[in-house]
Amino acid sequence: MSDAGFAHALPLVLQHEGGYVDHPRDPGGATNLGVTIGTLGDWLDRPATKAEVKALTRTSVAPIYRARYWDAVRGDDLPAGLDYAVFDFAVNSGPTRAIMALQRAAGVADDGRLGPVTLAAVRARSSVDLVQRVCADRLAFLRRLSTWPSFGAGWARRVAGVRAQAMTRAAA
Repeated sequence: MSDAGFAHALPLVLQHEGGYVDHPRDPGGATNLGVTIGTLGDWLDRPATKAEVKALTRTSVAPIYRARYWDAVRGDDLPAGLDYAVFDFAVNSGPTRAIMALQRAAGVADDGRLGPVTLAAVRARSSVDLVQRVCADRLAFLRRLSTWPSFGAGWARRVAGVRAQAMTRAAA
């Protein structure tokens, strides 16, 4: 498959992620364009600085998003719309959690490894239904977090926006 899915999904994710923040209640710490100081440090294979986080651009974060999130959830192998919903979930809560939600939605064991069994189950189901289920699972997870009182309203808006965009693509 081509990069068309990633090229469509990345700008949508970045709309939700915004610019530089260092909120005291955010366990991720300094973050820019959705890339935390820890993620950047892992990417660079050394501790990152807040100045490096602040200096991130859309171009510089694209390879991080591609490798750490899109490829991790096998976005190229997922149907249109569902690829974006799972990718955005992975960015927000980690690839393993996003894959497990997809597996539960598809009715297979939620082991966090997206392989041929999961992909076959995904292909056998309605993408629209899978998007709905993944987004519902995501929102239920977010509501259980201790940081929900601080960030819940924004997360709920994000999930609603992702669901709407993903449903449009999945139904096309």
